[in-house]
Amino acid sequence: MTTEYLDTTWNNPLIKIKPEGLDYINFFAKLELFNPTGSIKDRPASFIINRLLESGKINNETAIIESSSGNFGIALAVYCKARGLKFYCVIDPNISKTNEYLLKQLCTGIIKVQKRDASGGYLLNRIKEVKIFLDEVPNSYWINQYANPYNAQAYYETLGKEICESLPNIDYVFIGVGSGGTITGVSRKIKEEFPMCKVVAVDAKGSVIFGGKAEKRYIPGIGSSMVPEILKEAKIDEVITVPESDAIKSCHKLLRKHSIFAGGSSGSVFFAVEKYFEFKKTAIIPTVVTVFPDRGERYINTIYNKDWYEKLFGKLD
Repeated sequence: MTTEYLDTTWNNPLIKIKPEGLDYINFFAKLELFNPTGSIKDRPASFIINRLLESGKINNETAIIESSSGNFGIALAVYCKARGLKFYCVIDPNISKTNEYLLKQLCTGIIKVQKRDASGGYLLNRIKEVKIFLDEVPNSYWINQYANPYNAQAYYETLGKEICESLPNIDYVFIGVGSGGTITGVSRKIKEEFPMCKVVAVDAKGSVIFGGKAEKRYIPGIGSSMVPEILKEAKIDEVITVPESDAIKSCHKLLRKHSIFAGGSSGSVFFAVEKYFEFKKTAIIPTVVTVFPDRGERYINTIYNKDWYEKLFGKLD
């Protein structure tokens, strides 16, 4: 298998965006949609697999398993295949058709949970399936992105470092929270370099990560039905919760106004930035950074489908 492109240096573009009406901030977005498998999840997938092999925690006979809403599963499938490893992914009905197709092609096997758990989501039941797999399959290993310290370390050493090296100062950073690895690694690195920088976590309405009430959610990659253990190490100053309908509208806005075709978590952080600074003028022009984690193509049947949106949320303006 050709793997050279998987080993290229990340350093994706950090572009300047000018949101309408917010000319009093310098706003930058890191475009993680340029990674080899199309999302930010290339970073931890590559990093974790390499570290596990180097440490001897897994070997070429180990069956790797993970619960994923799509992107992390795809990235793990690609990097496991490149290293000659077996990979099994536990998914649920919220996954996009494109991601599910890709996983079926790339994985050794997939397990699809159909029943919602007590929180209204699928995550807790996905974790149950993982644990059953570990009990039944000898020499198996759960990546566990919600608690694996390598997850945050990957972002600390790569994404966080790149952002810090790209700008002379950072006043705010907005990061969407799902498994917690991105915000944990990036916040720690940014606080080291720019101690006064304010870290704003962006969560989805219906997520329980920051004490919200559990509700049905439809956008993968942001929010969670449990509190990720890894978040204990994050350095967070504020939290903004974004309704999914607003996140989707912001995705459409990013495409129309800025020609950026991105996924739902990108719409969430973009909405959070616009909302936060709508009436918040400061004495200086602050430098604000966010991350757009993945591409929009995988959500053409959901986020970018007017019929899908209006069935769930009402008329799309």
